[in-house]
Amino acid sequence: MIGPSTKWMLDENILRCPACVSGPGRDPTKADPGQLQVVKEKWLVCVDCGRKYPVEDDIPQMLIEIGDKYRATPTEELS
Repeated sequence: MIGPSTKWMLDENILRCPACVSGPGRDPTKADPGQLQVVKEKWLVCVDCGRKYPVEDDIPQMLIEIGDKYRATPTEELS
């Protein structure tokens, strides 16, 4: 569940999708890549690439491999 510390990092624009910010497929022309949306109060979804990162005990699981694992899962199917 997204709690105060994760909410703060999102409000302050600290958290970004690691793949979009520094991955090999990064678009150097994009001004602010990797912005994240909160889905179902326990997922961070990248608006650029669609990777989905779970938040467990207010700790975002932001490894690219984890985001890749859920990338093809539609947001409505996330639990």
